[in-house]
Amino acid sequence: MLNLDFDASIQAFKKLGLDDKVVDKKQAYSDPVFYELETGKISAPFFRQQIRKILNNPDASDQEIDNAWTAMILDIPPERVKVVQRLSKKYNIYLFSNTNEIHIEKLHRQFKSEHGIEFPSLFVKDYYSHEIHDRKPDLTSYQKVIEFSGVNPIETLFVDDLEKNISGAQKAGLQTFWLKPEMELMEVF
Repeated sequence: MLNLDFDASIQAFKKLGLDDKVVDKKQAYSDPVFYELETGKISAPFFRQQIRKILNNPDASDQEIDNAWTAMILDIPPERVKVVQRLSKKYNIYLFSNTNEIHIEKLHRQFKSEHGIEFPSLFVKDYYSHEIHDRKPDLTSYQKVIEFSGVNPIETLFVDDLEKNISGAQKAGLQTFWLKPEMELMEVF
């Protein structure tokens, strides 16, 4: 649903001191601190403390770090929102997203401002990796969401834009649809 620009955060972190060598080696998000935040193993304050070390910038403020980290969050087009609203009249729609508390706070605030409704209201329930302490494509993450939601995997269609997440969902017994980059949600549904 969400449009992202991972490079926007890399560029913002570079302005705060991120070493070009890290970016050149395509290791910008390779530090375990990103995974640990996304799985709720560390808190936002600890994440910011670690980012200051990675940037070698002890003076970077919490807000500067949050702004850089959330720069990748673009928007959710109104057409996609309408598709989910239309589908939710006929089906139970759940969300399972790899995210973290800093990103989700911005997304919820931005979505309410842009669309006039609460983001979670689009779904029966929204599940976030940092809250369930597990992430796609790990099999255990799908098993947790299946258990928490009570869905029947055989009767449940899992849609994702990453092939590795589709593979993980298939291992959990879910029906799947890979939303490839050239596809648009409103065209498929």
